[in-house]
Amino acid sequence: MRDELLSILEKNSRIDFKELAVMLGVTEEQLLDEISKLEKENIICGYHTLINWEKTDIEKVSALIEVKVTPQRGQGFDRIAERIYNYPEVKSVYLISGGYDLLVTLEEKSLKEIAGFVSDKLSTLESVLSTATHFILKKYKDHGTIINKDKKDEREVITP
Repeated sequence: MRDELLSILEKNSRIDFKELAVMLGVTEEQLLDEISKLEKENIICGYHTLINWEKTDIEKVSALIEVKVTPQRGQGFDRIAERIYNYPEVKSVYLISGGYDLLVTLEEKSLKEIAGFVSDKLSTLESVLSTATHFILKKYKDHGTIINKDKKDEREVITP
């Protein structure tokens, strides 16, 4: 049940629990107990809403920042990653393979704010050797969800 429950919740955390319990073949009480356990075990870490900011009046600029760092003895990348993810501007931090060590995502109101964060906060950290900033110009799919599902009328046009 656990694997199926997690898969369903990952796709739709707003699913009705009565409906979910029926889908999983358990009582609603058993389902709520299992969700509570998953939250306590930090397997379910949070619930989020995916917003298409392009369809709002709110200006948002997103960026992916690759960061090359010097790992610290006995701490590896964990300590510098923690310093970075504790900045409120930071949306996510990942340890990655390749030419850089960490991938940091930001969302701010302007390119200038992101550039300021990188130059004033991120680049000044002692362990940071270099950064490369990539601005997201358009999102097509995010967290498994297609962002702009423009329904096209694919019926054949018949003219007299």
